[in-house]
Amino acid sequence: MKLQHWLGLCAVLATGVLFWSLRDVLIHLFAAIVLAMALCTLVGALRQRWNLPRPLALLACLFGLVVLVAVGLTVIVPPFTSQFQQLILQLPSAAKALKELLLQASSSVSAMVYGNGGSSDWSQLLFPKGLADSQGGPAIASSVTGGFLSILGLAGNVGSGLLQLLFVVAVTLMVAVQPHAYKNVGIQMLPSFYRRRAHVILKMCGDALSSWMIGVLISSVCVAVLAGIGLSLLGVKLVMANALLAGLLNVIPNVGPTLSTIFPMSVALLDAPWKALAVLGLYIVIQNLESYVITPSVMQRQVNLLPGLTLAAQFVFTVLFGPLGLLLALPLAVVLQVLIREVIVHDLLDPWKRQKLAS
Repeated sequence: MKLQHWLGLCAVLATGVLFWSLRDVLIHLFAAIVLAMALCTLVGALRQRWNLPRPLALLACLFGLVVLVAVGLTVIVPPFTSQFQQLILQLPSAAKALKELLLQASSSVSAMVYGNGGSSDWSQLLFPKGLADSQGGPAIASSVTGGFLSILGLAGNVGSGLLQLLFVVAVTLMVAVQPHAYKNVGIQMLPSFYRRRAHVILKMCGDALSSWMIGVLISSVCVAVLAGIGLSLLGVKLVMANALLAGLLNVIPNVGPTLSTIFPMSVALLDAPWKALAVLGLYIVIQNLESYVITPSVMQRQVNLLPGLTLAAQFVFTVLFGPLGLLLALPLAVVLQVLIREVIVHDLLDPWKRQKLAS
């Protein structure tokens, strides 16, 4: 290798090390870009409908969001917080009830297989001494609660979280005010021969993100409404908290729907075991409707992501970026798929294939 090749390799390695050291800043920048894209999508829809100037449409969107947040904080958040606290407090009782059901089932199976003398052995195998006492429920509940809070990233430093939130909001507003200026700055950093193509690719990324955000918003609202109706028909308590959790956690594919099922099943288990099974069946039906009916209907321009790739993206981005990477795994995967398809496949591999065939 020549000197310029070694210098280029060193530059690439240095760039990779720099990006790795700044990964926390980069993921917050990406979160701000996603929020700015959502705001720009609202502004574009408002301008297209009423033909307003962009500054006026942006102010109208910001005012509407502030009013929506204020209404949510005053009307929705207090009862949701109260019901969610009741959910957490009922986890020990639900764990104890589940333990008793498993003990009864194991005793019945053991009696049928080994006779009446074999039931105690099964109980000791299923529930060791540390878990079989009356304190097992609170210990399990505290573990579930702590794990849930860790997944949501609520166990970190509050001051640092507020600073990061302010940073994301500030960058979101600055990008939303002048989106084309910031896009042009990024394009100018590329070689001149590729700037026109980069403009097209960035537009594709923006369209994919906008389609994803609109689809996720509609599907989450539908999931929350269906969960609320179904839980009300089944007579499960704390309907509002469980329905809102189902809608919020629907943003996180694979992991979110699983987490949202735990809480209503715990509440239903305290009433009757069949209700817990009915809640499980209800959530399975809702997720199938969301996957095969709602999402294909509202995401006609959606970037198709395979379930395996989605799960792999969640795992990789959670390891790299933490809880925020889990929340942003799907938009990151959407953008990366567009970049890989357009830059690597169309612009690099396809011309190389044509040159090989021509030679």
